Amino acid sequence: MSDTQGQLDLELSIEDPASETRACIAPNRGGMVTTFEVGSRPIFFLDRASFLDPTKNVRGGSPVLFPTPGKLAGDAWSRAGKSGTLKQHGFARNRAWAVVRESPSAVTLRLEPDETTLASYPWDFRVDLTYAVRGRALRVTAEIENRSASEMPFGFGFHPYFSVADKRTFAIETDARRAFDNVTKREVSFDRRALDLGPNEVDLHLLDHERREMAFSLDGDLRVTIDGGTDRPHWVLWSLPGRDFVCVEPWTCPGDAMNTGERLIHLPPGATRELSFAFVVEIG
Repeated sequence: MSDTQGQLDLELSIEDPASETRACIAPNRGGMVTTFEVGSRPIFFLDRASFLDPTKNVRGGSPVLFPTPGKLAGDAWSRAGKSGTLKQHGFARNRAWAVVRESPSAVTLRLEPDETTLASYPWDFRVDLTYAVRGRALRVTAEIENRSASEMPFGFGFHPYFSVADKRTFAIETDARRAFDNVTKREVSFDRRALDLGPNEVDLHLLDHERREMAFSLDGDLRVTIDGGTDRPHWVLWSLPGRDFVCVEPWTCPGDAMNTGERLIHLPPGATRELSFAFVVEIG
């Protein structure tokens, strides 16, 4: 499978007409969701100029993070006698995915290794990613297979950009009291009521949000719940000043887990692991 090239702007549309819910997926741009909307309301933000520029990471939509969400120390990893280098968030978001199934309301994409991925991550794998729209929800299932002869370590996640016109309306529902501030590189106390998304970059990793779900409100009348499936995700909040988005990111492990081992998934040879996520929208 080659790097993103040709048909860069190809997008597949899936929808649930009864709920007026629609999503667009870009197989050649990392298999990501570019558009998620309910009626006339955009749920995801997208900077289309970055989407159309193959030299840039897409700013918007919901990029796929595999085999390592977050950043590795020195962009390098070492584990179980193997080592390599991986850029932040892994390579999946920069690869072209194959379309293996498609219907009006769902699409399944597949990512498999090639010479480039094997040079940085020496495992043979299959990742099938199914996106489905049902009701006012986008549901995602990832099926990861280890085709190698040795145990395969990995992490997985998404980097969704939620569209918000007025960040002062953003309110997160969490009982987390501690966070790692990735801007100042230190652990800080966290109070959801004091969260300020205005003048500065916000990059917070919540350390003690214990539930698998994360809910938050946007622009007053819109509420989004992210269901991280059976595993309790590692949650990241990220926002830049002057941009109309807030990222609420579910990861299966913290950054640098390929080195630290913290919450890293270890998949035995020949085994398959299924992960599920859902983005559920309520309006009014």
